[in-house]
Amino acid sequence: MPTVAVDKEELWERLGHSYSSEDFDNLLFEFGLELDEDTTEEVEALRKTGLPAERPVRAPTPYDLLCIEGIARALRVFLGKDKPPVYQLSIPAGGERDLIEVTIAPETKQIRPLFACAVLRDVTFTPRSYQSFLDLQDKLHQNLCRRRQLVAIGTHDLDTIQAPFRYEARKPSDIKFVPLNKDKEYTAEELMKVYESEKHLARYLSIIKDSPVYPIIYDSHDRVLSMPPIINSEHSKINLDTKNIFIDVTATDETKLQIVVNIVATMFSEYCKVPYVIEPCRLILPDGTTKISPDLSMVKMKAHTSYINSCTGLSLSSAEVAPLLEKMTLTASLSSADPDEILVEVPPTRPDILHECDIMEDAAIAYGFNKLPDTFPATNTVAQPLEMSKLTDVVRTTWAQAGFVEVLPLILCSHEENFEWLNRVDDGKTAVKIGNPKTLEFQVVRTSLIPGLLKTIRENRSHPLPIKVFESTDVVFKDLSLERQARNVRHAAAVWCNKSAGFEVIHGLLDKIMKTFEVKRISASDTKSESGYYLKEKDDPTHFPGRAAAIFYRPAPPPQKQSSLAAVKENIKSALSLSSRPDIELGSVGILHPSVLEKFEIPYPCSALEITLEPFRQGAHP
Repeated sequence: MPTVAVDKEELWERLGHSYSSEDFDNLLFEFGLELDEDTTEEVEALRKTGLPAERPVRAPTPYDLLCIEGIARALRVFLGKDKPPVYQLSIPAGGERDLIEVTIAPETKQIRPLFACAVLRDVTFTPRSYQSFLDLQDKLHQNLCRRRQLVAIGTHDLDTIQAPFRYEARKPSDIKFVPLNKDKEYTAEELMKVYESEKHLARYLSIIKDSPVYPIIYDSHDRVLSMPPIINSEHSKINLDTKNIFIDVTATDETKLQIVVNIVATMFSEYCKVPYVIEPCRLILPDGTTKISPDLSMVKMKAHTSYINSCTGLSLSSAEVAPLLEKMTLTASLSSADPDEILVEVPPTRPDILHECDIMEDAAIAYGFNKLPDTFPATNTVAQPLEMSKLTDVVRTTWAQAGFVEVLPLILCSHEENFEWLNRVDDGKTAVKIGNPKTLEFQVVRTSLIPGLLKTIRENRSHPLPIKVFESTDVVFKDLSLERQARNVRHAAAVWCNKSAGFEVIHGLLDKIMKTFEVKRISASDTKSESGYYLKEKDDPTHFPGRAAAIFYRPAPPPQKQSSLAAVKENIKSALSLSSRPDIELGSVGILHPSVLEKFEIPYPCSALEITLEPFRQGAHP
């Protein structure tokens, strides 16, 4: 969760009251914030969290609480010292024709097609408020904007640039300007090389680096405002003396675009000569239509007192609920048509209010969670483990008793670890891939437990031999037949690492777990056996040639019915159907290929076993 560093003296000054540490902690706790620490410089860190386990989580995060302005504003309303502020758009005296105009070029669809903007007039900054303005942008970039991947914010001194503006997309070689905090012009191509060595900007280069065109914003004199999402221009740089601010926001997500432009504009509109008044701009879209930005209209919703009471255990009337919602910066009024209905208007600073349940939660926070009545649940239930969980516990116990150590690697791994390092080919139909991985280590959801075990051995290869590790948990496969298009499969795997391969040890581990499952060893050619498992040689690039086997399982037939003639016929039909089914391949066992061990930096031979536990579910017959 984001952490916001706030000067407590400034916050208390905004609240109009000085608090003891205990009282201040209680106030934040009641409102849904947590006091993280009080440093020696008397800086308070307020961390927006889900609160203790017995209290519900407010999600998504209220982004208006990412700066001291929003925190102080919300707390003053919560304490009853202010009414919820009303944010307004200020149209110039000449009407909409005098609005600042921004033309969006069709080429922007190739890179970042969405644009929004706003203007703050007659702003008065102090060093603290100016720094808070910059910090809010950084907090939004790192959280909601997903490190500028989805949304990027630019702020400019409006008095240094001339409207109308143009949002375009050009070839990198055609873009040239002086970037922020530089003293010479660079082309966009040159900037990509310059910023590779600057850690704070290098992380964003990949967003547009491979695109044939880069987004760019110009004024009427062809002066560059910014090249989102990388850097602003030095020419339009804001400072403490800036009076009029132009805010530009580019994005690939429409919802997040509107949230970001509204939050930045509303949070710092209090520093305008007329507080909470924002000047909009007129956007000319690629299709020729026009649009006013930002949209600060209130979202109208309905809440029902009976629903709020049923969730909280209270017996409040609509007239008593409405003031509670006002404490949470919502505007509430009673419905003339239905006494149970409350008409709620959600301000543009509360994009976290999505459903009636969010309104109910705000009412509960305003009432006080500690004041809610304690009641016993209407029904009592006794929890029981899932069949697969009990089966997994049997594996854990059996293999632990055999001297193996259980490990718990991450379920995400790199594409190389899941495929290339195991000498396997990705057919594009097996692994679930992460759309926007944070690092190369978390690209796919693993389809095998072996990579995690080998990485564990690699990190512990200095320990005395033999190293014996196992894991029993889920892997994930694509499955387009399901609505979620993926399915979890419970696997169990073990690896033996020693100066000798130890195939007999890992084979014995397989025999031990099968004996525990009461599954007998049978011959592959034995067609009379009703149930059992057997090994069959297989060519597997993960294993050493000639030292690998597939493990097959022949399930037991369904229980025979002993009653009517129809039941006898059904038994015969079932037996014939069973005999025509192929045996189930559980997994594989063998000595790992030297190239696999080399890629995982393991200097000793290893034997590995991996099986699926799905066929052993109680009553499972494929």
